[in-house]
Amino acid sequence: MTVLRTAERAFDFDVPVVIVGAGAAGLTAALAARDAGAEVLLLERDAHPRGSTSMSQGYACAAGTKIQRDKGIDDDPDKFYADIMARTKGTADPLTARTVADQSGPTVDWLVERHAIPFQMNISWAGFFGHTVNRLHGVPTRTGEELHGSLIRAAEDAGVTLVTGAHVDAIFADADGVVSGVRVRRKDGGEERIGCKALVLTTCGFGANHDMVRDHIPSFGSAPYYRYFGHEGNEGEGIRFGVELGGAIGCMDAYQGYGALAEPYGIIVNYDMVMQGAITVNVEGKRFSNENADISGQALNVLRQPDGIGWIVFDDARRQIVADLPEYRELAALGAVRSAETADALADLIKVPREALARTLEETARMAAGELACPFGRDFTQHPPLSGPLHAIKTTGALFHTQGGLKVDAGARVLREDGTPLPNLLAGGGTACSISGNGVDGYLPAAGLATAITLGRLAGTTAADLAAA
Repeated sequence: MTVLRTAERAFDFDVPVVIVGAGAAGLTAALAARDAGAEVLLLERDAHPRGSTSMSQGYACAAGTKIQRDKGIDDDPDKFYADIMARTKGTADPLTARTVADQSGPTVDWLVERHAIPFQMNISWAGFFGHTVNRLHGVPTRTGEELHGSLIRAAEDAGVTLVTGAHVDAIFADADGVVSGVRVRRKDGGEERIGCKALVLTTCGFGANHDMVRDHIPSFGSAPYYRYFGHEGNEGEGIRFGVELGGAIGCMDAYQGYGALAEPYGIIVNYDMVMQGAITVNVEGKRFSNENADISGQALNVLRQPDGIGWIVFDDARRQIVADLPEYRELAALGAVRSAETADALADLIKVPREALARTLEETARMAAGELACPFGRDFTQHPPLSGPLHAIKTTGALFHTQGGLKVDAGARVLREDGTPLPNLLAGGGTACSISGNGVDGYLPAAGLATAITLGRLAGTTAADLAAA
């Protein structure tokens, strides 16, 4: 990949707005640009669009939506902004945080009303991991596949031209950074040069680029059991294009981790049951963290344990919370859920010391009764202790998605180091700097898709305006 500095405009054809990457951000940008009257070409490297959106659970956090109001939920952009800054300890970019806080609600409303994206509120994580109110909007099946499919259908209905198997490997720009077009390579060796008046980069993050991870996220890149669970195409191409064109980057050490990835199945374990009283132990049968303090940072907590492994231990009451969710059903069908009538039998089944597991369960029962303080600061008194038949799922931690990227303004235009915008380059999704601040512990659940659809919508609208100027 490269930037070709030339004023030449010898292109095979021209399109006002070109968008690179057909994930949630790119599709939302395409919808917004079409709504603004622009002709749009959406280029996707893969033969079939999937990426991080399809691999997610399809949730986006948003504040002040009509869906929230209909549910009687009191939320607004100021509360969301305060939660972002509190969670990130003030390290989130204030402009991006303010933009997402202000525009996420209108974006969800627009997607629902204008493009029939079936967002609803089907879980509540209020009070967990930084959200003070319930603002997680998901689709009925609670899968990223449904959300991605809905966005693709909406784009088709809106007249977006989506071309797959089209890898953008070069950008044409003049000495002042004005983008004039892109070069597309096909798997069969074919090449096309496409001119444009505005270019939107939504090629996701850099989690699959091990060199970039080691350079920018040493805390994870140096973990003894490094694991990446994300789309293999997340190689940071959009970020690297933007930097070469003169764009600034921010919060490159930020990422979304997850400490409950079923091992060796590569399927997430629904965290709702941990939030409601389940625990995680290591291969020694001991708890090692406050499981509910930081859903993202729990990845490193697990990876730092012997063999980089944890076991989520739960009972029938906690199992019922997730029994109907697609991930749990799949894990149960694969035999990933180990079950036993007693703690000793479960310990033998998962090969942890009987005495240690029994002691851990006894201690957490005393914590639930208020007789003992958790050494890691978790409050167990809100839920009954584990009892009866017990179950366990083997887990590990993984990097799911990087959160740093190109700095953008309130219209999603890529910014230079001096804060001025590049003439006609925009970014969204994992290509743009998110609202997660620095490190792993600033990630708010569903912030990735919230940033993707919000900046995507703004990028599409801005690109259409630039193309019409």
